[in-house]
Amino acid sequence: MVLAAVGLDAQGEATLTQLGVADSKAFGSGPRAKARRGALAEEVNRVAVWTATRVATPEVIDARVARGELNALERELAVSMLESAPLNSSDTIICDGTRLFSPLERQFSGLQALDKAESKSTSVAAASILAKVLRDAAFEQIAGRYEASYGPLKGGGYPNAATTAFLDWHVATFGELPPETRKSWGRRA
Repeated sequence: MVLAAVGLDAQGEATLTQLGVADSKAFGSGPRAKARRGALAEEVNRVAVWTATRVATPEVIDARVARGELNALERELAVSMLESAPLNSSDTIICDGTRLFSPLERQFSGLQALDKAESKSTSVAAASILAKVLRDAAFEQIAGRYEASYGPLKGGGYPNAATTAFLDWHVATFGELPPETRKSWGRRA
């Protein structure tokens, strides 16, 4: 799990809007989409006042899911990023997910938890791009470890037929799920 936050001033927001920053999913999943997101991530890092990313490992996610605390984990990661931000009392903070992040409105003045915030806020869209680029890079490293024995790893690690085929192969070959897999995903060895 990868979360990101991006702080923008008015000029940075205008620049990124002009460059076409949008929700990372809007670009698709092929090589051209990855290249476009990568180029935009460079621009985000160039013009942002501040950025932060946080990564939760499969082990941490599984432990928190076992205790029914996945949402709490996401909020804790968000708080960690926000506490490292150079915030002013007049700053607006927009988080993507009303139900998930509205509890933080009491902790941070100016915080607004919105559904589909990436379509309403350039900053949130930019954060989605940073998170997706970091996640894709991590997946490419994982795929590289298995390419010699399995071949090209497709599916991006998301729940789909290609990922299921790889997991089935790994379990048949090694008797267990790969260490990079969230066991709480529902797929069992």
